[in-house]
Amino acid sequence: MGVEAKHSSMIFYSDGNDHYSQRVRLVLAEKGVAVEILDVEPGNMPEDLADLNPYNSLPTLVDRDLALYESRVIMEYLDERFPHPPLLPVYPVARAQSRLFMYRIQRDWCGYVDTIVAGRSKDTVIDRSRKELRESLIAIAPILAEKPFFMNEEFTLVDCCVGPILWRLPELGIELPPKHGKPIHNYMDNLFNRESFQASLSEAELDMRD
Repeated sequence: MGVEAKHSSMIFYSDGNDHYSQRVRLVLAEKGVAVEILDVEPGNMPEDLADLNPYNSLPTLVDRDLALYESRVIMEYLDERFPHPPLLPVYPVARAQSRLFMYRIQRDWCGYVDTIVAGRSKDTVIDRSRKELRESLIAIAPILAEKPFFMNEEFTLVDCCVGPILWRLPELGIELPPKHGKPIHNYMDNLFNRESFQASLSEAELDMRD
């Protein structure tokens, strides 16, 4: 699973509560990359981060003279920089499909998660986001029953995007029905029991499922 450390001089600025940061930490753990992870509070950014990232945002990865600051860009960079184990399919069609899945997750699910977590919207908006995310997850359950991972026999970057969202369901106030949600619970077991997934969890994330 690529958990043996490989030499690297990387620094990763990470928010221990943020699913975008966790997805990158999951790739780093899956690849076994030696990296210094700096746990940053969004309201207390280090001074040097603004020089590295014009948006002064998290997550941010620094690899020598290169600074990257969008989670999907970081994930694909790491997959190319450390090709084993590969986390995107080899063939162009399957690779494009995986990228589309990541795009759809971003469009369809991440917005709901971010609205709920931010808690700055009206209660009706948050409740609607919670309802829409729950129904969307239930709707995809039959597909998750077909293969051990997200539309794939192997663990991929798509799983790195989905796993941190599913880990946060209790925090988001979302409970899946036992009957219709069974494939999702099986899928979550596949992900959460993975050594790399456990290694990716911050202290704050561990507390989410005490």
